Amino acid sequence: MSFELHILGSGAALPTSKRQASAQYVNCNERHILIDCAEGTQQQLRKLGLKLQKIQFILISHLHGDHFFGLPGLLSTMHLLGRNKKLQIYGPPGLETLVRAMIAAGGHPITFDLRFHTIEPSKKQLIFEDRLIEIYAFGLKHRIPTLGFRINEKQKPYHLDKNAIAKADLRIEDMPKLKAGLSIERDGQLYDFRDYTLPADQSFSYAYCSDTKPSPTYLEAIQQIDLLYHEATFCQEHKDRAKSTYHSTALQAAEQASKAGCRYLLLGHFSSRYDDAQQHLLEARTAHPLVGAAEDGLHIKLGNWPPIFENADKTQAQ
Repeated sequence: MSFELHILGSGAALPTSKRQASAQYVNCNERHILIDCAEGTQQQLRKLGLKLQKIQFILISHLHGDHFFGLPGLLSTMHLLGRNKKLQIYGPPGLETLVRAMIAAGGHPITFDLRFHTIEPSKKQLIFEDRLIEIYAFGLKHRIPTLGFRINEKQKPYHLDKNAIAKADLRIEDMPKLKAGLSIERDGQLYDFRDYTLPADQSFSYAYCSDTKPSPTYLEAIQQIDLLYHEATFCQEHKDRAKSTYHSTALQAAEQASKAGCRYLLLGHFSSRYDDAQQHLLEARTAHPLVGAAEDGLHIKLGNWPPIFENADKTQAQ
């Protein structure tokens, strides 16, 4: 099992030759999740060797075109390739009406099981859960209703201590219970799971905040996140522009990450006015020590932090 993030698009409204608009692909323990779907997302998936038919969940943050205009085309491609698996789409009010109208106008109705879930931006709310992961949605502060998302790995199973088990009167059917952290009582004897297991592998969490101005209203939703992606459309020299458009500067993103106790910060959604993200990084690192910049094609495996995070403590990260 693994928790991996692929950046498909790291730019803001206007795509450039270096940056596509917003889209990310997350594989969390074989739960395949697409977050936002700008134009060009299909090409980015193919370029990076990611199989679009594996996608099970699509999370759309808001109804600005640079975050969802690629969705009707992606769904049509899935249909043309013969998809027969269910696909669940979570997004703000109005998304389903817009997307279904676009698809209907093309005259090619979707035949696979397509399910929309309308989410009202508000406090953190659980929108999906199974035995391995949780997905939460929460409201951001933008010009229109906008969602952020948080993906948590659940507690992983304990490892069995084979040496301790070999010395005890335990049965094969007891093993799943021990791995789940459950003690066993038999014939008046208690087998405490802690005596027969080793620590579980670390679980990780990821949050996506784009687009938003900095606000205390979503800090609780991103508390203690291992990796936070936060929009940083502007540098401080354009902070007035950021304020008027309900976006964030790199420094503001880092301040939010610091207030929420986020471990690693990944900046993105960069305005096309900037040739690179070096100034963003310089400004953000004055408020948070472990900051990287998203680039199209960037691949991060949570727990194996890449060198883009300056001063990262590799010992603690493992």
